[in-house]
Amino acid sequence: MSFVGIDGEQNARALMVLLRRHIDDPGKSNRFWEKFKEKLALVGQPDGNGGRCLDELFLLHSYINNIRELFEAYDDRAALALLERIEAESC
Repeated sequence: MSFVGIDGEQNARALMVLLRRHIDDPGKSNRFWEKFKEKLALVGQPDGNGGRCLDELFLLHSYINNIRELFEAYDDRAALALLERIEAESC
């Protein structure tokens, strides 16, 4: 299997945009998603994260089940399709 031609980072960034549409809505967010947004704010900032550099793809892989559950709860088919694509191509 090869990752040639797959832009996993760009796909993950696009998925995070879709995710933020939900978790930035106070009616859809909760304590978990607020903590997730704190981690998302540390993407590309190792100085703020003990020297560890996070990226969107890492966060997506770490919380894929939570993200899928949220998209399913709001029947966000476009986001679910992209999530499935990312899972097939990059996980």
